Order: sequence, then structure tokens, then C-alpha cells
Amino acid sequence: MAAIIKETQSIKEAVTYINAIDINKFTRLLSRIFQRVHLKEESLFSKEEEEKLQSALSLEKQALSLVLETVSFIIEQAVYHNVKPAFLMQQLENVHLQTDKAEAFSQAWASAGPDTIHMFRQKIFAPKKLDHVGWCLNLQMGQSTQAKQKAPCATLEFAVSSEDAEGPERVFVQFNHQELLEFYNKLEIIQAQLDSLT
Repeated sequence: MAAIIKETQSIKEAVTYINAIDINKFTRLLSRIFQRVHLKEESLFSKEEEEKLQSALSLEKQALSLVLETVSFIIEQAVYHNVKPAFLMQQLENVHLQTDKAEAFSQAWASAGPDTIHMFRQKIFAPKKLDHVGWCLNLQMGQSTQAKQKAPCATLEFAVSSEDAEGPERVFVQFNHQELLEFYNKLEIIQAQLDSLT
């Protein structure tokens, strides 16, 4: 498997800060980040907690922010690639994280990884989720300017919901024959891409 963590300038900088953190403090920090990393809309720490962390870890605000973002990024990469703890440890050592820190990260991943993956899978990444699709077909046979006309159109009803809405929102979309065919072809492409991923 290819490297899941590339040694960019910001990763190098973050690794320098992480390597300077006491291992016991780093282990506790990892534990807290693992508990909250899936909550994207919320901060990992409150303002007061961040101030306490700055003094406990002897880091400036910008350095602490970089460390938190980098640790979150590494966890997200591990979730995305569903890596084994030993592979994660090797990846971390490849970007020059000290062995004790890489081992702590690997152990935290071994114990909290399955729950973290489960929490990410439960999370809805899109703001709205499709609950229901309804449809009806209409055929316009004529109008005042044209006596004989056949103009078929389809109306699709999408019932979408979001986590903060009380009930589903209904969206109606009308297609003529050509538009519906284009829509269908795009859905076929999406289906083929989804099939290729599984």
C-alpha cells in the first residue's frame, strides 16, 4: 500500500512539535481527539481547554492548532484507508515521528480505531439525505397555439431530510424526454463508479 501520510512542510512542522510533547500528555491528548474527531461541526476542545493545553504542552496557539489538525488528519486517513495498527506505526515513523509517539498512536488506533470507523460511517457527510423518490408522468396533448401536440414530461418528487429538520422537505423536478434521458445516463455513470469501488 502507498503512503497514506505524505511528508509535507506542515506535517514536518507538526511532527517537530509532537516529538517535543511528553509521552503521557500525548497519550491523553490522543485519547481525547479519538473521542471527538468524528464531530466535524464541533471543536475538539473549548477555548478554555485550548488555553490550558497550550500551557500544559508548552505550545503557542498556532503550534497547538497545527498539532490538533495534524493528529485529526492522521486519524481521518487511517479511517479512510482502514489501516492496521502496525502499518500506521510504520507510516508515522516514515514521517520521522519518534518511536514512542508512533507506538502510542498505533496503540490508540488499535483500541479506538474500530469505534472511530463506526462513528464516521454513521455520520452523514452530505447535509441532506434522500428518503423517498416518487414520480408521475404527464402528457400534454395540445395548447391554444397548437391543436395536436404530444409533449410528455416526468415529474420526480424527492423527499429529503436533514439532521436538524423536523420532517422531510419535498423537492419536485420536471423533465422532458431529453432531460430525463440525460439524467438517467448520469445516474448510470454514478452507478458504474459506485460498483467499481465495491
